Amino acid sequence: MNTDNTRYYDAFARGYDDGRDRGYHKLIDDQAAAIVERVGRGKEALEVGCGTGLVMDRVANFASRVEGVDISPGMLERARARGLEVREGSATQLPYADASFDVVYSFKVLAHVEAIEQALAEMARVARPGGHVIFDIYNRDSLRYLIRRARGPRATSKAFAEDAISTRFDTLALARGRARGIGTLVDVAGIRVATVHPKTLELPGIGPLGERLEWALMDSRLKRFAGFLVLTVRVAD
Repeated sequence: MNTDNTRYYDAFARGYDDGRDRGYHKLIDDQAAAIVERVGRGKEALEVGCGTGLVMDRVANFASRVEGVDISPGMLERARARGLEVREGSATQLPYADASFDVVYSFKVLAHVEAIEQALAEMARVARPGGHVIFDIYNRDSLRYLIRRARGPRATSKAFAEDAISTRFDTLALARGRARGIGTLVDVAGIRVATVHPKTLELPGIGPLGERLEWALMDSRLKRFAGFLVLTVRVAD
C-alpha cells in the first residue's frame, strides 16, 4: 500500500458525491441496497465502510435501524450531514459488541482491505446468530477488470489516484471459500455485468435500456462476469 487509507478517503470525500445521483453510480448503489433489502427489511443493519452514506441512506428506507462505520472522518462528516448514525472505526476492529446487528454489509470496501479475512470475521462477530453478512468482491473474471487494466489508474482527488491504495481483484471461487469461513453462502448476485463504460448509462435512450439490462442480469447466469460479485452469507445460529 502506497498511502494511508484514511488520508486517501479524506481527500476523496471532497468530491465523492459528485454525479452519484444519476446514471451508473446511482444504479450500482440502488442495486446494492436492493440486495441488502432481500434479507434486511425490518431488520437492524450495519454498513462497514459506509463512506458518505449513499447506500446507507437507501437502506434506512426499509431497515428498522441502520448504523455505519468508516475510517475516514471526511466521509463521515458528509454521512452525518445526511442525518445518518455513524462512527469512526476500522473494518478489522469494529467498535461494536458481539451479535449487535441482524445484517452486516459492505460494498466497494473490502477490496481495499489487505486483512480481508479479519474484516469478514469481525463482520460475522457483530452479526446475530442466524443473521446475514453481505460483502462484495472486485471480480477478476469481468469486463471491469480488463478495462481497468487497460486504462490504468484514474485520479480520485487532487492528491491521489486509484493506485495510491491497494486494490484486490478476486475470483468467485476464492470468494466462496472466504464466505464458507464465516457461515453458509445463500446467494450470489452481480452488479455491472454488461456496462462497458459508466458514461453509456447517461446517454439518452441507451441509458435506460442499459439500466434495465443490468437489473435483468443481476441474478442471471451471466452474473459470474459482473464487475462486482455480491455474496450473502448466513451466520450460524
